[in-house]
Amino acid sequence: MNDQQLLRYSRQIMLPQCDIEGQMKLLAAKVLIVGAGGLGSPAAMYLAAAGVGHITLYDGDCVELSNLQRQIAHHTPDIGMDKVISSQQTLKNLNPDVEVVAVKQRLAGEQLAAEVAKADVVLDCSDNFATRFALNKACVEQQTALVSGAAIRFEGQVSVFTPGQHDSPCYNCLYSSEGEDLQNCATNGVIAPITGIVGSIQALEAMKLLMAIGKPLTGRLLLLDGLTMEWQVMRLKKNPHCPTCGA
Repeated sequence: MNDQQLLRYSRQIMLPQCDIEGQMKLLAAKVLIVGAGGLGSPAAMYLAAAGVGHITLYDGDCVELSNLQRQIAHHTPDIGMDKVISSQQTLKNLNPDVEVVAVKQRLAGEQLAAEVAKADVVLDCSDNFATRFALNKACVEQQTALVSGAAIRFEGQVSVFTPGQHDSPCYNCLYSSEGEDLQNCATNGVIAPITGIVGSIQALEAMKLLMAIGKPLTGRLLLLDGLTMEWQVMRLKKNPHCPTCGA
């Protein structure tokens, strides 16, 4: 770490849980973020600012005017641009030292498995169940930690799945792939700061995993009602009959 990096990350380094060792882990880390929208924007920005050395972004969409209410990595001049390119520019402006790989496509198939295998931590910032289940399956198969977030209306939720550790459940233990409820922000609406809160928590959980500090949300589902500002925590258990991670 050079003098500029020591100064840039000084407020983290002074934390005893982080210190120089933790910052070095962040600088060496590889994070995969699927989705560059309401959740992916704050998550990616905080991880880049904190010094995560390598961030790979996947998203197949372009920036639209209706995105700007909550997707803070994008700006008015970016309308029509690929979201991953807009995000890449924002992250590089935040921290030029971070390597950002931007891929405009939905991540699936063999490429999904390959990207998950390369990552130290995966962030699910997508907005559809098909991607969520595919990403969860790949993380279980590759034994890669998954930080899952969702936001809609005034509600948010976050959980962490660590396959092979702490008897962790997986996303499929929480939600069945049958009879899924196709809700999204386009049809139900969302208040802007909820996406920022959830994405920020995803970034924090990812950093805790990368530095091996604190207690991750493994086996717990964190729920927020933004209208009442009430938080709830649900305990999650591994489903022995889960079609994805069960025996």
